Amino acid sequence: MIQSTSPTHKRGLWSSRLGFIMASAGSAIGLGNIWKFPYITGMHGGGAFVLFFIFCIVTVGIPLMIAEMIIGRHTRKDPVGAFRKLNQGRWVLAGWLGIIAGFLILSYYCVIAGWAVNYLWLALQGTFTPEHAAKVPQLFTGLLASDVRQLFWQAVFMGMTVFIVIGGVKSGLERANKIMMPVLFMILVILATMGLRSPGGTTALSFLFSPDWSKLDPPAMLEALGHAFFSLSLGMGAMLTYGSYAEEKTSIPNVAVTVCFMDTLVALLSGLAIFPIVFTYGMEPAAGPGLVFKTLPILFSQMPGGVLIAVLFFLLLVFAALTSSISLLEVVVAYYCDENKWGRKKATLIMGGIIFLVGVPSALSNSMLKDLHFIGGRNFLDSIDFLCTNYILPLGGLFIAIFTGWALTRGLAKGELEKGAVRFHLYPAWHFLIKYVSPVLVALVFLNKAGFF
Repeated sequence: MIQSTSPTHKRGLWSSRLGFIMASAGSAIGLGNIWKFPYITGMHGGGAFVLFFIFCIVTVGIPLMIAEMIIGRHTRKDPVGAFRKLNQGRWVLAGWLGIIAGFLILSYYCVIAGWAVNYLWLALQGTFTPEHAAKVPQLFTGLLASDVRQLFWQAVFMGMTVFIVIGGVKSGLERANKIMMPVLFMILVILATMGLRSPGGTTALSFLFSPDWSKLDPPAMLEALGHAFFSLSLGMGAMLTYGSYAEEKTSIPNVAVTVCFMDTLVALLSGLAIFPIVFTYGMEPAAGPGLVFKTLPILFSQMPGGVLIAVLFFLLLVFAALTSSISLLEVVVAYYCDENKWGRKKATLIMGGIIFLVGVPSALSNSMLKDLHFIGGRNFLDSIDFLCTNYILPLGGLFIAIFTGWALTRGLAKGELEKGAVRFHLYPAWHFLIKYVSPVLVALVFLNKAGFF
């Protein structure tokens, strides 16, 4: 059994519990909430999928998030340093998987986020109007085919990410999230309210919240389980790193539950913003990944007030992407600051630059490098995404669940959980979930994503 250690490394801390919550929620809330959740909900029939997704958040998401945060706060280290400090390196692979995941995911995440920045720029120029409706379907194809535009918008988004992270824990990460998260929620509420008042609003409500259990087949359940895991930024070291900046008096269970609630709320509000538009114009809710960059822009150009709605929607998408990208870069930066003793400015600029260069092949995957195929015939971007989401992240989450449930001493875990609270009465339930339930469910995610069934 692993014994307790006391943190000695002086590092930056969140200035308040609110700052910790906003930053952690920002890490969890990303393109997956705004882009992926609506289309996979559409593909799997709506209400029953949504309810099972919430069940997975409770049984897998919350326990794992708490586990990452308590490891981070107790050690005051990056993912690699945390596991080295706790048990002299026997579980350090779990930390390395987080660093590698943050590095690789950010390399192609900036490319996709760059698409959102490009569309925001187009929306601000008034592109999505009835007069330009005929050109809208070709916008995405043209973007993917242009090497220069892809690289330019990738660089713009990476520059935004580096600018925030270089500011540090309080002045960079916390300040940015305290600005972007309230704006993100405000935009979502506006869009959801407008959606519910549209002709398709009632249909969207019924689709999202009236379960048809006959549509919840095993593939849908595994999809919901996988998305609950990935939606919360688990397995990539982000919550561990953010937990390492938490004050001793902060109640980690309260923060984790609040973050998971906010993440789920954003996913549901995104559905309420998007599905009314889809149903109003008679589109298919199972439109797939092209829903955001192909289907919705066409609808924006056809609807009253479409220009304003397009600006709000793509601003929302950019903010969601940015709050997640800064956490991905922070995982890598924290490693070089903690383990190699680099200054934050040096670590952020060097690693930001290297990650940008590694992402160049992803940016060119649909143009200059479109004829190159890698894993399963996928292009470079899709291959890196496949590797991260199907292998690296589930393995990282599985190791953390097993480590926390079976190797971490009960006294250490219970002590961290009771900081900031008189008594954590749900400790037995959490320990049961992290020891027995979460590892099994995360293993199912890994086996499913890896194609074993």
